[in-house]
Amino acid sequence: MAYNRLPSSGHNSPSPPQSPLRSPTRLRHGGRSKAARFTPGQPPRTLAQRLAGALLAALLRRQGIFLFAPLLYISGMLFYMGTVSFDVVPVITHRRAPGTVYRSPQIYAKLRPEMDSGNLSTDAMLTIWKHPKGGEWRPCINKSSGGLPESNGYIYVEANGGLNQQRTSICNAVAVAGYLNATLVIPNFHYHSIWRDPSKFKDIYDEDYFVSTLKNDVRIVDQIPEYIMERFDHNMSNVYNFRIKAWSPIQYYKDTVLPKLLEEKIIRISPFANRLSFDAPPTVQRLRCLANYEALRFSDPVLTMGEALVSRMKERSANNSGKYVSVHLRFEEDMVAFSCCIFDGGDKEKNDMDAARERGWKGKFTKRGRVIRPGAIRLNGKCPLTPLEVGLMLRGMGFDKNTSIYLASGKIYDAERNMDPLLEMFPLLQTKDMLTSPEELAPFKNYSSRMAAIDYTVCLHSEVFVTTQGGNFPHFLLGHRRHLYGGHSQTIRPDKRKLALLFDNPNIGWKSFRRHMLNMRAHSDSKGIELKRPNDSIYSFPCPDCMCHVNESKDSRSSSAT
Repeated sequence: MAYNRLPSSGHNSPSPPQSPLRSPTRLRHGGRSKAARFTPGQPPRTLAQRLAGALLAALLRRQGIFLFAPLLYISGMLFYMGTVSFDVVPVITHRRAPGTVYRSPQIYAKLRPEMDSGNLSTDAMLTIWKHPKGGEWRPCINKSSGGLPESNGYIYVEANGGLNQQRTSICNAVAVAGYLNATLVIPNFHYHSIWRDPSKFKDIYDEDYFVSTLKNDVRIVDQIPEYIMERFDHNMSNVYNFRIKAWSPIQYYKDTVLPKLLEEKIIRISPFANRLSFDAPPTVQRLRCLANYEALRFSDPVLTMGEALVSRMKERSANNSGKYVSVHLRFEEDMVAFSCCIFDGGDKEKNDMDAARERGWKGKFTKRGRVIRPGAIRLNGKCPLTPLEVGLMLRGMGFDKNTSIYLASGKIYDAERNMDPLLEMFPLLQTKDMLTSPEELAPFKNYSSRMAAIDYTVCLHSEVFVTTQGGNFPHFLLGHRRHLYGGHSQTIRPDKRKLALLFDNPNIGWKSFRRHMLNMRAHSDSKGIELKRPNDSIYSFPCPDCMCHVNESKDSRSSSAT
């Protein structure tokens, strides 16, 4: 028998030790004898303490009762809330961030007394442009002199949008047609429900001048030959249409469009606005320059009316040697509605804007999940400036009430109320309607693009141009004025983010406001001459593609362009 080294327990085989006996409940939970409970020097417990202890012991013995603890807590809170009067609870108000609320009328009321005192007035018209205005750059666009090779086919484009978006399409179409050695059909203007202008190319531009200026660079015709249209049952919708992505490089046209053009002998591109990249080789840029700055001239009726208004503005600006300020103001109903900004028109304004948004952009602003934050839009400088804000800004920049202003604009929203402050600050302000008789303006009245072309002409020849909102109109004017004034745009481009903060500052004084405006004016002057970067629009920045520096010889430009 093997020796068992485990201690014997009275059995022949080992077994596990017995479990310890359970101690009485009062001992498990800290129960003590009376002698231990009342130790010398410890005061006896009060009745409340003994009741609490008994309750705790009962809870510990019946742990499931903790399931009712939340109910007990809620019952206690309801009991407490029933004893509180909510009439005395303080109301917490949300304070809006600076620059998110339209408070310009209050700022105007505060600044007007000192503004009208005249103590800080300066002759802004004589001192505004300190950087070189002329002599730095000059127009330098070379035309071809030789004949054109046989055409690869016809390109038909549909120019969509307003006046200057259509202008983009025209110039880009000239560039594409010239690059592909194609014949360009005079662009067709697409009718839009917003602009509602059925004008054709020849109604706005001098078509004969356009064709003759480009005759050695691009073939241009006003209609497609009969033998080609017979193949498509005289229906342009049967012609192959390219849906080209926005800002496509010119290489795409060579690789993708040209083979189809050679095959079909005619192609259609619709829509065509912004379908060509701004970054292009010199041969393409030269054609853009030629089309925009030389070939596109307004039709005789439009140009005659525009030049007549320029002459009348100069006559009314005799006190400033014939110099006037032009302002492009975008405060029409559709612009205010599209911005989603809130001004001071109250319920009427809200109802008007809701209706305008539904008319022009059905469901776009009310679709599920869309969040509109008017305060953030204003703080980001995206709200159109009101007539009052434009007046405040210009007075702060040093233009006094004797300054002649030409206002280029459509129908101002709630004009009677919104225009009053601007007319108070600039009583010599003029518009197309104020400078002309109803009979003179009648041929253009119902055509938004022709009216915009008249405004464009008057703004082009002003001493100062002020842009208040983005868009194609000011972008084209920037470039055209640079081309006309030696590379300098002579344009005020306000910092609208900064203006939002200043117009929402109830503590600002006239001297401080004026200092900010003069700095803004100086910044616009310093940015008057700017060179085009790769992705900039050549229609806003003609230097150096369309203009030569004074020290650059024309021969070197000619060799690089060809």
